[in-house]
Amino acid sequence: MSDCAAMRLPRTLAAALGLLALAACTSPNPAGPLSPTGPDPSATGSPTAQPSEQPSATSSADPTPSPTPDPLTGMSLEEIVGQVIMTGAPVDAGGVAEVTRTAIVDHHVGNLFLHGRSEAGVQATAELVEQYTTLPDGDAPVMLVATDQEGYNVQVLRGPGFSDIPSAMEQATWPATDLTAAATTWGTELAQAGITLNLAPVMDLVPAENQQANAPIGYYSRNYGNTAQSVIDGAGAFARGMQQAGVQPVIKHFPGLGHVTQNTDTARDVVDEVVTADSQDIAVFEAGIEAGARYVMLANATYALIDPDNPATFSPEMVRILREDLAFDGVIMTDDVSAAAAVTDVAPGDRAVRAIEAGVDLVLASADPSVVPAMTEALVQRAEEDPAFEERVREAARAVLTEKANDPQRR
Repeated sequence: MSDCAAMRLPRTLAAALGLLALAACTSPNPAGPLSPTGPDPSATGSPTAQPSEQPSATSSADPTPSPTPDPLTGMSLEEIVGQVIMTGAPVDAGGVAEVTRTAIVDHHVGNLFLHGRSEAGVQATAELVEQYTTLPDGDAPVMLVATDQEGYNVQVLRGPGFSDIPSAMEQATWPATDLTAAATTWGTELAQAGITLNLAPVMDLVPAENQQANAPIGYYSRNYGNTAQSVIDGAGAFARGMQQAGVQPVIKHFPGLGHVTQNTDTARDVVDEVVTADSQDIAVFEAGIEAGARYVMLANATYALIDPDNPATFSPEMVRILREDLAFDGVIMTDDVSAAAAVTDVAPGDRAVRAIEAGVDLVLASADPSVVPAMTEALVQRAEEDPAFEERVREAARAVLTEKANDPQRR
């Protein structure tokens, strides 16, 4: 991919790689930049008018702007807690799964992840999504509806109307403009099926020598090549296409799973002993954030050189790096913590509490939705006992609702 057609390296990584020539790459990206959601101030200006000879007596002072309404106004604590949980729904259940219905109706969960594998196609998926999104009361906030549509080994939705998406390794060999165009098509298919959030692209940096030994990513060809530049280019082109289709991408798994040999879904005590706060692994995420990503997913691995005491999902230091060092102001979410072996030594309710307490905004509980009641109840109980924690829950819910309000499919 040409450097000028892809996301630009963050300054820290450019220096590390000796790629300062990228600074000369100033021509606009033909595929369009990946930009934050929300209106473009430059596109909303009023037409130029000639000044009048006399100032108007009624326009001598600018009107006082109205305060931004709090999206939590009128919501109960239980409803607020529901906004910081994303529950799972099996796509092959033949209808609404009772365990998922319970999470949405009884526990006010406001976000949905379609998991499993389906050959049903776009129309049938859209009908399934509608069955779930119409479960909440009519005045409830809209739901985030997510899935995993990376490609190849990780593609939940197939069948009529869905393309067969190649692996990220193959995507990484395409010109950036071609990949963005293809991802726009794939994103449009998702949007037609009612999907608003794609938990992709992977931005894990897998060294070439680790490709086959890297159980969660490299072994399944989920990575965009083996260099920082190829990850930035490929993941960036994919993310741009998703956004152009009105589907928000989620860059994952911060700060990177490229050096581990075990899969956090199936193994406990998965520890990375390579990545530091200054690693290229983090710098590729910096590039994604600078390009406008609004969602970042944390890994379930532990990073010995950053926070040896907590998996990234429960790590205040990981959140600090994202918020302060990388200036990320979007939604931070966990990887699935409902059944992942890496976190099963922590009770389900405590998983949710520890994640939110660390500064996470959205807890993914998809593979085993039966843990959702324990999670919501633990969050409510802790919030009732601890005003500071209640404010943290409110802060997380506001972050999620703000992104929902900016959802291009809801405008």
